Amino acid sequence: MAVFKKTLRTILCGAVGASMMLASGMAHAWDLATAAKPYSGTTIKAIFLDRPGYRAAIKMLPDFEKQTGIKVDYEILPYENTREREVLEFSSGGDLDVVLIDLVWLGEFAESGWVEPMDDFFKNKDLADPKLDVKDFFPLLLDAFGTWGGKVYGLPFDNYSGLLFYNKCELKDAGFSEPPKTWDALMKDYAPKLTKADGSQFGYALQSKRGETQSADSFMRFLWPWGGSLLDKNFKSNLMSPESQAGLKARQDLMKYMPKGIVDYDHNEAVNALAQGKVAMITEWSAFYPTLTDPATSKLGDCLGVAPEPAGSAGRLPALGGFSLAVNKNSSDAKKAASYLFIQWITSAAEAKTYLEAGGVPGRMKVYEDPAVQAKYPFVKPMVESWQKGVPQFRPRFAEWPEISEIVAEWGSKIMLGDVSIADGSKEIGTRMEAVLQKAGYYDGKKQLNQ
Repeated sequence: MAVFKKTLRTILCGAVGASMMLASGMAHAWDLATAAKPYSGTTIKAIFLDRPGYRAAIKMLPDFEKQTGIKVDYEILPYENTREREVLEFSSGGDLDVVLIDLVWLGEFAESGWVEPMDDFFKNKDLADPKLDVKDFFPLLLDAFGTWGGKVYGLPFDNYSGLLFYNKCELKDAGFSEPPKTWDALMKDYAPKLTKADGSQFGYALQSKRGETQSADSFMRFLWPWGGSLLDKNFKSNLMSPESQAGLKARQDLMKYMPKGIVDYDHNEAVNALAQGKVAMITEWSAFYPTLTDPATSKLGDCLGVAPEPAGSAGRLPALGGFSLAVNKNSSDAKKAASYLFIQWITSAAEAKTYLEAGGVPGRMKVYEDPAVQAKYPFVKPMVESWQKGVPQFRPRFAEWPEISEIVAEWGSKIMLGDVSIADGSKEIGTRMEAVLQKAGYYDGKKQLNQ
C-alpha cells in the first residue's frame, strides 16, 4: 500500500529537526535495557482509557517492565473525565507523569507549559533510540496530535479514523450488495429499509452523548462532508452557512432511523448496538474493530463489514481522532526520562505490529504496508486512505477548544432533542463561541488560530 509523502517535508521541517539525527543512523550503540538502567526501580504514572488501544498497551506492559525495571502504574478513566483530571494534576502538582493528549487538548497543554517538548529527549543520546524514525509516523498524525508551534510535544498513540461499520447480513437481507457510498444514499435508501417499525432494529446509530462525543463525534462529523465548518477563515462562526446548515439538517433527518435515546449514546453504546444486532450501521473510530470482532462482545462474526465513511456533497471527509503521549513538565528528571523511554517504546516501529495484534492502532506507516496485515485487518485500507486524505482541522486545535466544546455539546444536544431549531441553536453556538475567541484575543491580532 502506497503511503503519502506529500506533506512530510513541510510538517517535519523545524518541528522535528533534532530528531533527524536519530533517523540518520548515529554511530551509537543503544539498547533499551542499558538506557533504562539508571531509572530501574522508578515508578511512573499514566492515565488510560477503557478502549482497545489501552488494553493493548496494558498487555504489553510486562515486557517493558521486565526489560527496564521501570514500573508503569495506570488509572483507567472515562474519556469525558480525562482532560479535567489531567488539568487538576497539573495545577495541584499531582503525580501524573505520562500525559495523554487528545488532538484538541494539545494547544491548551502546550501553551500552558504543562508538557515537555520532545527536543531534549531526541538529542539525548543515552535516551533516544537511533531507530526511533520519526519519519515513519503518518505526517498527518504527527502534526495533528503531537506538534504545536513548530515543536513536537507528543508521539502519536491510539490514533483513529472514522469508518463505516455495518452488518453485511442485514444489508444483504434488505437487498443491498454493498454498503452506502454516500450519506445521501445511507439516509434515503439504506436506513429506511434497515429500520423496523416495531423498534427491534434501526438503520443507523450516531454516538451523541453530551460532551466531546456530542461536539466532535456527532456535531462536527456532519459539517465537513457537506462543505461546512465550525469557523470561517476569519475565525468567525460558519455555522449559518448553507453548507453547515445542510449537514446539521442531514443529522436531524437521520434521527428517525436511530434508536430512541440516541442523544445519550456514547461510543460503547453505539458499538454495542451494532455488535448485538440492534442497528445495522454506525460511523465509529477504527479503534473499535477489536470490540466488534470479539465473540465475547459481539454477535456479528462474519457479518461485520468495514468501509470508508460515506461521502457528502463536498466529498469524503472522514473524522480524525486519537491521542499522543507526552511527558509532564513538572515530573522529576528521573520520572521524565523513564516516561520518555516508555512513550518511545510503546509508539516505536519495532513494537507497532505487536501493538496492532494486541488490539491497538499504531500511527506508523510501514506496519500497514505488510500484505498480511492488510489481509488480516480489513479496517486498515480505509483507515490509511483517510489518513492520507483526511483533514487535520476536523476539530480546531486551539487552547480554547475545551470551553467551546462544551458550548457546542450543550446546544448541539438541544438541537437533536428538538428543544431549539437548527438555525437558532447554530446562532447561539456562534455567538457564544465568538465571545470566547474575542476574549482570548483572536480578533485583535493578539493570537492566531493554530489549526
